[in-house]
Amino acid sequence: MIVYPNAKINLGLNILRKRKNGYHDISSVFYPVKECVDILEIVKFDTFKFVNSGIKIPDGENICEKAWKLLHKDYRIGNVKIHLHKQIPIGSGLGGGSSDASFTLKALNELFGLNLTNLQLEKYSVMLGADCPFFIDNRPKLVQGIGEKMISIDLDLSEFEIRLINPRIHISTEEAYSRVVPQIPELNVNEIIELPINDWKNILKNDFEDSVFLQHSSLKDIKNSLYKEGAIYASMSGSGSVIYGIFEK
Repeated sequence: MIVYPNAKINLGLNILRKRKNGYHDISSVFYPVKECVDILEIVKFDTFKFVNSGIKIPDGENICEKAWKLLHKDYRIGNVKIHLHKQIPIGSGLGGGSSDASFTLKALNELFGLNLTNLQLEKYSVMLGADCPFFIDNRPKLVQGIGEKMISIDLDLSEFEIRLINPRIHISTEEAYSRVVPQIPELNVNEIIELPINDWKNILKNDFEDSVFLQHSSLKDIKNSLYKEGAIYASMSGSGSVIYGIFEK
């Protein structure tokens, strides 16, 4: 079985407050970008095996293996060989690792005929990472809490071109959160998204940009260059470092 875990971009990202447990409450719209994908092959095998090609991922237990272990523990599914061809940049804010994990769960569910619902799969996926539940349904969502609260929204950007610029800078999510200042915005992300896209430029904000651009000024330059090239809206995705622009086709 071969599946294609896709990337996502953040349309606005507000860091609202820090919880006592160290996690942060956020508000953001996640939008799937299905033109940017990894390639994930899963087949039944005598022993468990994980293989990586493409972009090298860090050594140690991979998130796809963790996903298999969750279902193996509860449903005693058989061993598999997982081959992940990594194309979505790591540390880019595109959610590639989270997507790989959730697509592994969905593929295993189908491969072993578990008949788990999306709600059940989301409960497993949140054990793997805060962004993972989004990729189960894989449709535009207003995401709140630490990423586990999702509300479907009616948003279609198919008439636009989404251009991704990868500056090949790895930004640690932990480092990014340590520098951000939580605050409540005047306008909520969900209110702004309902406005015409031409109105987003000066009011739809990614709170990570303030601190990340201070550390990596080249990212701000990329964002400005996208606007000079005619982008209707441009932003950093997640905690970075990919910058995207939305253009008229």
